Amino acid sequence: MRQISSMLQGLARSMAPGKERKASRDDVDGKVLRTSGTLRGRGSETFAAAYSRRGEKGTNQDCSIVWEGFGCEEDSVLCGIFDGHGQWGHYVAKAVRDSLPPTLLRRRQEAVALASLMDGGEKKLSDCQFDLWKQAHLAAAATVDEELRRSRRLDAVDSGCTALSVVKQGETMVIANVGDSRAVLATTSDDGRVAAVQLTVDFKPDLPQEQERIRQCKGRVFCLGDEPGVHRVWLPDQEAPGLAMSRAFGDYCVKDYGVISVPEVTRGGSPPGTSSSSWQLTGSGM
Repeated sequence: MRQISSMLQGLARSMAPGKERKASRDDVDGKVLRTSGTLRGRGSETFAAAYSRRGEKGTNQDCSIVWEGFGCEEDSVLCGIFDGHGQWGHYVAKAVRDSLPPTLLRRRQEAVALASLMDGGEKKLSDCQFDLWKQAHLAAAATVDEELRRSRRLDAVDSGCTALSVVKQGETMVIANVGDSRAVLATTSDDGRVAAVQLTVDFKPDLPQEQERIRQCKGRVFCLGDEPGVHRVWLPDQEAPGLAMSRAFGDYCVKDYGVISVPEVTRGGSPPGTSSSSWQLTGSGM
């Protein structure tokens, strides 16, 4: 319930006068919000808000995006949060935020075109929307991480970011998660009670499958003495970098030691006996 309270507080703050944003002229594919604020398109039932608060560690390394009409489709919206870490994490987060959505869109268009040639029918395409989105998410993440690795503008060797996105198209909700940010769905039960349902897994290094992959790649996972319970990823022969997640964009110093940028792509929805009312993406702050 604390998450629901935080979400409502964020919505209240973001709805302050002057916060509502419209897309700039170059956002021809829909209305896009890239900072804290609210987004309500004319004639649209979609309402979205983004809110970020600076923590106690200095520079705010969080950024977000809300893209209404994603892919020129009226019933489609993309929301994403990118939580940076490391010295240049705020720059990495902004770079991934700016490149991942358009790359995802291109990869999905390619997947749809290929599926159309192979299956030959709109009905069949409608039956495999999730598979097309999943294929596009996996391809887009690989492309963006490789572009970031080759970038001469950004130093992402010891810095990186999470990436959590939700694409809602009609009744289809697709969630792609890289890192330990979190998607939470607010649901209402038949008796009117509100409950928070976590939709994603926090990819921490001590998860059995994550830890096994890291150790097979010669990376190490352990807690520092003054941080009991906080598992981090370390190089084989150095007390660095101490990454508190097992998946991320950037962080190339440990990419050969089990840290990956492959998203877990899942369907979103409400548990039986409930109806979805709103959902929230949160950064970890770790």
